[in-house]
Amino acid sequence: QVQLVESGGGLVQTGGSLRLSCIASGSISSFNAMAWYRQGPGKQRELVAGIFNGSTTNYLDSVKGRFTISRDNAKNTVYLQMNSLKPEDTGLYYCTNGAIVAGRRIGSWGQGTHVTVSS
Repeated sequence: QVQLVESGGGLVQTGGSLRLSCIASGSISSFNAMAWYRQGPGKQRELVAGIFNGSTTNYLDSVKGRFTISRDNAKNTVYLQMNSLKPEDTGLYYCTNGAIVAGRRIGSWGQGTHVTVSS
């Protein structure tokens, strides 16, 4: 099972930017889908962005136009560029090649990276 390690989180002011990275221990080229989830304080984990079949992307409505997901198969890395950050974007951000199905996590998941947006 591939290991995923997220980085790039931190403390940023409202309106700021962060770029999250997710490095895999092995090749990600065989994974049709990679995604970023987040879990805010007192909230359930939610899908923020996904990239499918290399180029098709989808986003949580609240982050559309502000976040961009991308992948570099040669570097076994997935990125999440986050601009115009808001306090409600605060949370623990996870990278996965899986999903949450019927409340259960499937696939490989990283340990997460913290993002805190101050007002």
